[in-house]
Amino acid sequence: MQPADGIRRPQLILSTDYSLSNPDTLTKYKAAGEISNKVLKAVVGWCVEDGNIVELCEKGDKLLEDEIAKVYKGKKITKGPAHPTTVSPSSYVTPYTPIKSDTEEAATTLKAGEVVKIQLGAQIDGLGTIVCDHVVVPNKDGSPAAVSERVADLIHATHYANELLLRLMLPPGLLATGSEEEKKKAAAAKPYTQTQITQMLDKLVKSYDCNLVESTTCWLFERNEIEGKKKIILAPGEGVKGEGFAEVGEVWGVEMGVSLGSGKVKTLNNRATLHRRTTTNYGLKRPSSRATLSEIMKKFSFFPFSLRQLDDERGAKVGVMECVRGNVLRQYEVVGDKDNEPVGRLFTTVAITKNGMTRVSAPPPPDLSKFKTNKKIKDDELLKILEQPISKASTSKAKNKKKKKKPARKAAEEEDDDEESSDE
Repeated sequence: MQPADGIRRPQLILSTDYSLSNPDTLTKYKAAGEISNKVLKAVVGWCVEDGNIVELCEKGDKLLEDEIAKVYKGKKITKGPAHPTTVSPSSYVTPYTPIKSDTEEAATTLKAGEVVKIQLGAQIDGLGTIVCDHVVVPNKDGSPAAVSERVADLIHATHYANELLLRLMLPPGLLATGSEEEKKKAAAAKPYTQTQITQMLDKLVKSYDCNLVESTTCWLFERNEIEGKKKIILAPGEGVKGEGFAEVGEVWGVEMGVSLGSGKVKTLNNRATLHRRTTTNYGLKRPSSRATLSEIMKKFSFFPFSLRQLDDERGAKVGVMECVRGNVLRQYEVVGDKDNEPVGRLFTTVAITKNGMTRVSAPPPPDLSKFKTNKKIKDDELLKILEQPISKASTSKAKNKKKKKKPARKAAEEEDDDEESSDE
């Protein structure tokens, strides 16, 4: 409509607030997280002896797409996978997603008793959630496979290390109680340094004769970005260094990797099929490269994808080559344990608010009573930290204190731990 004075004035365009101060942002994260958790549970249930990895990945991606399609219908927002379904064999460290056109790898199946890692994720409006869990593959008929004591050690070590890491990442004083003076003193404490975090985690996993996986990395998540400006690197390799620490108002992807071997890694000979678009602009010369990049931008934005998710898998293998050379795409090499030992891996997406840490997408707490070990955590400092909550209890939970489960200290002694419900 023309103004009365006939002068056209520029209109103020308000940009969307994607910080956690906007309640809608956390709502979208939680919706994406619910999808990730639901699909993870389904894929875990499909993993049995002789299960074909490619078929499991394809089936997981189909369910992921179906579940994403059910939410925010009719809204003009982007949504899709934040990470393809990947199923990594026992000694593999990184997410593994073979493709059908590579015949040998496409025939890879699961073995009863091995520890496999399942990772996937969903995003709504560019707000991504990723989750990873590890499971001991059951027999073909679904019955539990025999679990060695060393594998039991690995399950315990990875679970407790993950719980410790979440607590070490909490901003100082966030959940402090007591007088105002005590709260101020707690808030004034310095956050744990990355060196301190690694040292404490290393002490914990060594309680189970395990080691941290070299250069396990936790990243700050931002809109359309799963590798933000800050990162925490555990057991960093030579020349590798993390930057920053977690703060209120941030979302993080928290990774935990533990090995029955030395924790050192090696690049495997498998084809790298997992890629992610970068912010680099490069004039691609080949028509096949331009076509591949165009499809990637349309379907996946800046989130990871597998070559098998593209329309022409064989053509994509050629199309991504120039994209990788020009740094338009990042290629994720397939990495495994240097000693070929089993590796445990967990990945949790967390949001940090004034009320503490919310597990937006997370692997379910394991039933540790099924994994018998004669090892336990004895360090009092670690046990004390493990007993701390990661968020403020809701009013309903505060009224139900009598139903609290056993603290970590007692659980470690009895080897019959269940995760405290208030930490979920």
